[in-house]
Amino acid sequence: MTRGAPVRYSYATHLECSVSAQTYDIAKLHGLSAVNKPLLARYDLDALRRAVSREEIAARPAGLWRWRELLPVAEPAHIVSLGEVETPLLSLSNSRRPAGFMPPLVKDEARLPTGSFKARGLCVAVSMAKAHGVQRIAIPTNGNAGAALAAYAARAGIEAYCFCPDDTPEINLGEIALQGATVWRVNGLINDCARLVEAGKPQFGWFDMSTLKEPYRIEGKKTMGLELAVQMDWRLPDVVFYPTGGGTGLIGMWKAWQELLTLGWISGPLPRLIAVQSTGCAPIVRAFDAGADTATPWENARTIAAGIRVPAALGDFLILRALRDSGGCALAVPDSDIESARQHVGSQDGLLLSPEGAATYAAYLQAAASGKVRSSERVVLFNCASGLKYPMPAVTQHMDVRRPFAPGIRMPPTTP
Repeated sequence: MTRGAPVRYSYATHLECSVSAQTYDIAKLHGLSAVNKPLLARYDLDALRRAVSREEIAARPAGLWRWRELLPVAEPAHIVSLGEVETPLLSLSNSRRPAGFMPPLVKDEARLPTGSFKARGLCVAVSMAKAHGVQRIAIPTNGNAGAALAAYAARAGIEAYCFCPDDTPEINLGEIALQGATVWRVNGLINDCARLVEAGKPQFGWFDMSTLKEPYRIEGKKTMGLELAVQMDWRLPDVVFYPTGGGTGLIGMWKAWQELLTLGWISGPLPRLIAVQSTGCAPIVRAFDAGADTATPWENARTIAAGIRVPAALGDFLILRALRDSGGCALAVPDSDIESARQHVGSQDGLLLSPEGAATYAAYLQAAASGKVRSSERVVLFNCASGLKYPMPAVTQHMDVRRPFAPGIRMPPTTP
């Protein structure tokens, strides 16, 4: 009991079409709405405000499930968990930034189970699939979503099937397989993998866990925005840079902040959202710059940041709406800048960023130089996965124990 009223585990009430606003029964299993658009979970925020305070939330042990009232899982028995921690905010104190600027903070999602922020969405989505009795799930993935699905499905006792582009990092393919999922390499991009998942549904009866084709990955991802609020003492940053492929996390954070505003737990202004893409695959940037409400598919998508190599996002209209409503923008950075940023931050601040996370640092430098970010503003960058999951420079230097420190070996200066 809190404030004399019984506290429900979840205050979710129904699902709502993101376009038509038609409502759907949250007690039933759903994919897309009747008009083939994403469904969004809605909550009884008035009842939650009366029952629980933000101080009570903050006093709980840190982690994803401290936010249970704002998540859709109605019974604790349905939770499928691998220990979802609250990820830290780390200052890039040593990395390059314009003179007079505060160091940006990195929210390091690498600390989550399976080493990426995909764990947030798949944790909640698989929990809801378990609650609905789903026995078989399939997903198109550039790597990390498949790894997270494989892990949580194994935990839940659900069959998992993952379709990956041919050039998905080997470590992702290996971890998917090691966690018990069936995984295929596909001679195409993630949109081609998604078509295979869709085509196989009638024959194999799997549930499609593609980005925004079910309502609950976004609910898990929105906890990034909830965590930022409590970690920053309920005063959100001025600017958030987010690596954007399918955009679930960006949409989810914007949804989270709207819910916190309605609850009265935060006040505006909300952060400006900056979607970060690669110049080799930038459909959201192109659409934003053109003033369009939706994005046209990107042809011949290529980038070393596989997680943001998404030629067409189902939630493009929701991404673009959040960017404009927040007063933000979309930026693209070349792969050369992404690799340079990864090496620089690793060597200066000891943080191994994923290529997608490195893209946010490269975009931050671009935005700061062009005046899109001011020196006084508090900035958060999202590192979406562990840099250990991606190729790293080969070590070629060798030392012979019989001739240590021989001429020609690169050594530090001798001590005076």
